[in-house]
Amino acid sequence: MAKKKIQSETIWKIAPQWPGRESLAAAVGVAPFIAQLLYNRGISDLDTARDYLAPKLNALHEPELMAGIAPAIARIRQALEQNEKIVIYGDYDVDGTTGTAILWHCFKLTGREVEFYTPHRIDEGYGLHSEAVRQLAEDGCQLLITVDCAITAVEQVALANSLGIDVIITDHHTPPAELPQACAIVHPNLPGGNYPNHSLCGSGVAYKLAWALAKTFSGGSKVKPEFREFLLSATSLAALGTIGDVMPLLGENRVLVSWGINALLNSTNPGIRALMEKSGCKDNLTSRDVAFMLAPRLNAAGRLGHARLAIELFTTASEAKAGQIAEYLDQQNKERQKIEKKIVDDACTRINAAGWHKDEWKVLIIEDENWHPGVIGIVAGRLLEKYNKPTIVLSAHENGMYHGSARSPENFNIHQALDTCKEYLVSFGGHARAAGVKIEPERLNDFRAAMNNYVKEHGDSETGSVVINIDTETTLPELTRAAVADLGRLEPVGEGNPGVMLALRGLEIIGEPKKMGKAGEHLALLVREPGKPELAMRAVAFKMGDLEKTLIDARSVDIAFAPKLNHFNGNTTVEMLVKDIKTNC
Repeated sequence: MAKKKIQSETIWKIAPQWPGRESLAAAVGVAPFIAQLLYNRGISDLDTARDYLAPKLNALHEPELMAGIAPAIARIRQALEQNEKIVIYGDYDVDGTTGTAILWHCFKLTGREVEFYTPHRIDEGYGLHSEAVRQLAEDGCQLLITVDCAITAVEQVALANSLGIDVIITDHHTPPAELPQACAIVHPNLPGGNYPNHSLCGSGVAYKLAWALAKTFSGGSKVKPEFREFLLSATSLAALGTIGDVMPLLGENRVLVSWGINALLNSTNPGIRALMEKSGCKDNLTSRDVAFMLAPRLNAAGRLGHARLAIELFTTASEAKAGQIAEYLDQQNKERQKIEKKIVDDACTRINAAGWHKDEWKVLIIEDENWHPGVIGIVAGRLLEKYNKPTIVLSAHENGMYHGSARSPENFNIHQALDTCKEYLVSFGGHARAAGVKIEPERLNDFRAAMNNYVKEHGDSETGSVVINIDTETTLPELTRAAVADLGRLEPVGEGNPGVMLALRGLEIIGEPKKMGKAGEHLALLVREPGKPELAMRAVAFKMGDLEKTLIDARSVDIAFAPKLNHFNGNTTVEMLVKDIKTNC
């Protein structure tokens, strides 16, 4: 009987072996395959490797390099001296809420407690809103500082000016051709600016403004001890925002996240401690833990409820109140997961039925008036992972328009695509990997066709295929406990700075694969290199339970995987977390 063959539809892109890996490995004191990983991330000399493996806080760029910092600080000083009412207006996602909290704590150190405002995701939507501006004016606001929003709010800032409110914008989203007439715009990417980090998130921009304010109140470049302690602890919030907004973990961002993860572990903030405890994050916190355990709970506040709770968690909440908020966010996150799964399943069914998964469709644009608007951004991300195509998911709004979230593969600029097709849109905004859109229902089909044509002309040739970037091929003897432990020195990893992905070829399966999980949805298998029975390794393949019978018939397998240390019953072993399996039959 002919053996059934399975062949993964994924494309493996294996980096070519670097001739200098042995010498760098010896100089740094790591295994050669780790030196290859460093080279793949643009690191080929000893000094750069040492800085990468041990990020230094003095690598952060001075805040004065950022456009708008000087006039912003001058206006804030004036407001403080004249006892003006200051309100921080932050976006409702984890980036906006953490940035708002950073500025709130900084103002408190100056002796002033300021108010904060965050819009409701469903009732108001993203950005600075005219109705909110009018209400803030009635409440006596004289200086409004935005966080993670308002770079496109030309009309709203003009309204604020007419009502006697000065506006300082802090944002990181792509600036439009016409900028709002704010008294200061603090932004890393303004035309003519020279800030070195073009991928700073909203909370990172808020952190830089807080740092500049700390310098001002310290009377020089060296900040007072209380401000230094604050800035060190605030890296925890900046790290949450950076990872939550999926910013590249390179350069300055990586420094902020590296120090921020340590600050999270050692935080005395009641809200952070409560969130960590509820999320089960206590020891050995990684960037992945932040991305999949902490950030979703914070975002859940704005997705299904009101993001004000997330800001309260980090600012005004007592220890008891922080515990209550953390519990509520945990429950909201569980509810969000249920809603998300239902929508993803529905969307996949409709995509396949319409044929949008086929090669002729290079973009996914799917809508439903009943989908919960609070989770469509996550749904777009899930569909992107599955189909590897630029994805826009839309839900109906009470004004009759569709509001949507867009997500894009790494090598495709979704914001640029939307700008090219903006004639079909009411509005849009965002950055290269993620954006928001508003569109009238009757323009949807034309917009879908225009976007598909654009992606055909400008998209990567691999768009629509799942691509796995593999750092290097390796062997089982190379994967020692010491070498795999050293991989922890590559943290933090994430967007733009991926975790390790290795490949082993021609492995024999010892015995039969075993199903795992309540429904047998996972697999565990034992593999070895041919002719080397003394060295075997366990491999765990999540969501691959349906391959059990096929793998039994396989002569050998190639595996793409990430190695990890498994600690069990006092023993530490190396095992593989399988990303993909290809069979050789």
